[in-house]
Amino acid sequence: MRQRHFLNLLLAGALALPAFAGVARANPVVLFDLKSGSILEHQDAFKRWYPASLSKLMTAYVAFRAIQAGEVALDSPIKVTKHSAGEPPSKMGFKPGSVMRLDNALKMMLVKSANDIAMAVGENIGGSQAAFADRMNAEAARLGMVGTHFVNPNGLYSPEQYTTARDLAVLVTALRNDFPQYAPWFSIEGLAVGKKALPNYNLLIGRYPGADGMKTGFVCSSGFNMIGSATRNGRTLVAVVLGEKSAVSRAEAAAKLLDQGFDTPAESSTTLAALKPYGDTLSPNDMHDEICKKKPKEEQSEAAPEVAAKDKPKSPYQVKLDHPTLIAVGLGGATGPAPKAFVDQADQNYADVPVPSWRPDRPAPADAEPAATGTAAAAAQGDQPAKAN
Repeated sequence: MRQRHFLNLLLAGALALPAFAGVARANPVVLFDLKSGSILEHQDAFKRWYPASLSKLMTAYVAFRAIQAGEVALDSPIKVTKHSAGEPPSKMGFKPGSVMRLDNALKMMLVKSANDIAMAVGENIGGSQAAFADRMNAEAARLGMVGTHFVNPNGLYSPEQYTTARDLAVLVTALRNDFPQYAPWFSIEGLAVGKKALPNYNLLIGRYPGADGMKTGFVCSSGFNMIGSATRNGRTLVAVVLGEKSAVSRAEAAAKLLDQGFDTPAESSTTLAALKPYGDTLSPNDMHDEICKKKPKEEQSEAAPEVAAKDKPKSPYQVKLDHPTLIAVGLGGATGPAPKAFVDQADQNYADVPVPSWRPDRPAPADAEPAATGTAAAAAQGDQPAKAN
C-alpha cells in the first residue's frame, strides 16, 4: 500500500492539512502514536470544543493521583449525595446515601459513563464539585492543557467547560503513561450490576481489532465525541474525534483513522509536544441545533440506536457483541479509608447546626439533659461565646 506521509504546517498559524491523501474532515481530529508522541494527522487541533463525557478522563486522572498520594484507596467508600443522585442520565440511579468502592465507581463512570457516579467521585475526593473542578484545572495546567477548563467532573454542558483535541491527546498520554495499571479499565466490554448488563458505549471495544480504549462523550452542543485507541504488534495509536453526527459515525471515523495510521510509518516530523497553536483557539463550536433539533430523541444519546431484528446492521459498529465479557460492580464492599476532603466537608456542613433543646411548653423526658439557658444557649447556637462560670 502506498505510504502516506504527514504534511507539515506551511506557515505558523495556518490551518492543519490532512495527513492522509484524499481524506477531508469537518471537525477536530488528532491521530498520534502513544509511545513516540508522533502525530500522524491533525485538523483544528486547538479548536475550542465541549468535551462532554470525555471530561471523565480527567476525573479518573485526578482520582488516580489521589490514590497515588495516599488520600484514598481503591476500596475507599464513595457515597452518593443528594446532589449527585440528581444528575441527569446517563446514570446508575442509586439512591442518596448509597455507598460503593472507589474502583467500582470509576468503572461505572468509564464504561456506563454515569454522570451521577462521576459527580459522587468528585464530591467525595474533592469535598465539593467546585473544589474537585479546581483540582481538575490544576492538573490540566500542570500537564500543559492550555485550552482546557473544567467546572464539573461529568462533562454535562456548561459554556465554561471546554477543551481541544490536542489537549485531550495530552491527557490520554498522561493517563496511559502515568497509570498503566488502570489501562484494562478502558477496554471493559460491559458491566454486570446484579442481573443487568451494561454495555460499553465505545463501539470499537470488542469489534475493532486491537481496540483497548478509551472513552466517548455526548451533549447536544458537542456532538458525538470519541477517543479510540488500539494496539497492534506492540504499537498503540490513539484517535481523538470530536463533533461527529452519531454514535456510529464517530466509531467509524475513529476506526478509519486508526486503519490509516497503522498503514503509516511510526515516526513523523511533528510530535504532540512540539505542535504549536494554530487557527481559532477561542471561539467554541456549538452543535446543539444541528444535533438536537434535527434528530429524533432516540438518536440523541451516547448509545447507538437499536437495529430491528429484520434489518441488517449498516455498520459493523452496530452489531451487538456475542457474549461480552462483563465485570461485576455494585454497592458495598467499601472497607478502605474515607476520603478526607469529603469527611472534612461533612463536618463543616454540620458545624453550624444548632443544638436542639426541648420546647418549654412540653415536658422533657426523664432522662433528657437539662435545656441550655441564657448565654450558654446562645453559644450552642453559634451566636456568641459562652461565659465561663
